[in-house]
Amino acid sequence: MIDLDPAFRPVTRLDGYHRLEDLGLLGDGQTTALVGLDGSIPWLCLPRFDSDPVFCGLLDNANGGQFTVAPEDLREARQRYVRDSGVLVTELRCPTGTVRVTDALALRAGADLSDDMPSGRSELVRSAEVIEGTVRLRVEVQPRDGAQARPSFDGIELRPARRSDLVLHLRANRPLSGPHATYELGSGERLDLVLSWGRIHRHHRFDAVELLAHTVAAWQRWMTRFDYAGPQSQLVRRSAVTLKMCDDWVNGSVVAAPTSSLPAPVGGVRNWDYRYSWVRDAAFSVFAMRRIGFLNEADAFLGWVLDAFERSGRPRIMYTVDGSLVPDELDDVALAGYRGSAPARWGNGAADQRQHDVYGEVLDCADQWARAGGEVRPALWDSLTLLANSAQDEWRNPDQGIWEVRSEGRIFTYSAGLCQVALDRAAGLSERLGLPGPVAAWRGCADHLRELILHQAWDEKTQTISAHLDGGGNLDASLLALPLRGIIPANHPRTVATTKAVSERLSAGDGLLYRYLHDEQSDGIAGDEGAFLLCSFWLVDNLALQGRLDEAESLYDKLCAKTSPLGLLSEQIDPSTGSLIGNFPQAFSHLGIVASGVNLARAKESAST
Repeated sequence: MIDLDPAFRPVTRLDGYHRLEDLGLLGDGQTTALVGLDGSIPWLCLPRFDSDPVFCGLLDNANGGQFTVAPEDLREARQRYVRDSGVLVTELRCPTGTVRVTDALALRAGADLSDDMPSGRSELVRSAEVIEGTVRLRVEVQPRDGAQARPSFDGIELRPARRSDLVLHLRANRPLSGPHATYELGSGERLDLVLSWGRIHRHHRFDAVELLAHTVAAWQRWMTRFDYAGPQSQLVRRSAVTLKMCDDWVNGSVVAAPTSSLPAPVGGVRNWDYRYSWVRDAAFSVFAMRRIGFLNEADAFLGWVLDAFERSGRPRIMYTVDGSLVPDELDDVALAGYRGSAPARWGNGAADQRQHDVYGEVLDCADQWARAGGEVRPALWDSLTLLANSAQDEWRNPDQGIWEVRSEGRIFTYSAGLCQVALDRAAGLSERLGLPGPVAAWRGCADHLRELILHQAWDEKTQTISAHLDGGGNLDASLLALPLRGIIPANHPRTVATTKAVSERLSAGDGLLYRYLHDEQSDGIAGDEGAFLLCSFWLVDNLALQGRLDEAESLYDKLCAKTSPLGLLSEQIDPSTGSLIGNFPQAFSHLGIVASGVNLARAKESAST
């Protein structure tokens, strides 16, 4: 549960690794870092989200490397964000005193985070101040596999052993003897450190406090656009910042999560690299952001995805942050894996899958954009028309579905439903804006798909719409998304029955849901998994649309209480322990917080009038 004024708590690890609940996120629109409750940074990819990590202790606590600023004999700590920002404050207490470490990926003075220009300075700021007693402060800068270090004008130059393309520069307000040092500090004294990987200026003025102030100001200016009046407002504010930190501000893409290979469950092999932009996840994210006042992100995404489709020759389900093809999936056998959950992986083997929902995701985004005043010019309309025509043809063909099964493809109901969305939105755009296109054919196919979902996919025996368009009664929690996209009516008896079936048969307890049952549907991957958080937020939305507002709000509050003290969520939760598992933080989970909060607020307002 998010805690804006947390108490100190013991600093512990599980099997030598951070609990995900004990990690905070930094971001600058180009990359992210994770900061542990113990003052270490065990994850930082440079220079961008999907680069090889410089600090990778998250996936190998012995050999992965980290950047630590912490007192000796650390006992307890607490973390909080500076209000409405990506600046993190960690207070660390030892028997002799307490030190406050303020961390940020620095932003330029006056940066406008809604603009598609670089805002980051390519600098990590770590500012430590003793606020009580005296502290022996330990500093360790240890890239994965080590680094060559040498003095360099006003600091230390580091050349990571694994990265011949990367030069790091460490500066401080106190003398630096090397990448490993200890400082004796008394109350009110400080140690400021700046790690740079961009252009290095020999006589650049060093002022960490000013860098932090500019960074906070930039974040808080961006948050003035925040527009939300609903439940869990503090958590929704924090989720907006978290989603922005998963956004590539220049390109307009959104990474599914800023990490790779965090297992779900721990000890399993479902360890995937999420540092890429899935068209589906990004479209969901920017739609959620639009609903709380952030319009520019949706505009940038639409341009990014259409450019990526054009360059790749056909729509693909995911791209790198700059719209290039995702690299092949490779196992990194040198890394032990988080809590021993090998293998760690780079690249993603699902990148070449066929998933027909991409057509609907993009057409829906374009429709929202046009409704907000965006101009659909001829070249854009030509691209959208091609996508609608592809949806009209492709829904009949098997694909791997929203959950990216690595088994034989099927005609998934969700995929067919999103093809219906593509056709419906294309027809609507053509009708409203007078754009050319085969509107009657699009409308006819969209209506046909809706009927197939309500009748052919319906299973009388199990009283549910099925996961596959040919019926059979197997369940898939993505069925909950169908009424949310307007594919089928939320109050249709078969929608209501499907909501009931999913909530009962896929229940993991305590309001949590599995995506599907592995003993009913093989996905081609060994082992089980945890409860998938976004599915539970979809259940909140269905309950709200069906007028069951008390149930919806109760479930929403219960899900929001599962965040870390910093208000962060992973992809999944282990139902047996309640622990966060999977890549962290996960955009899907945070857009669930935002979207369900908006839906609840609107449903309550409608019910009161």
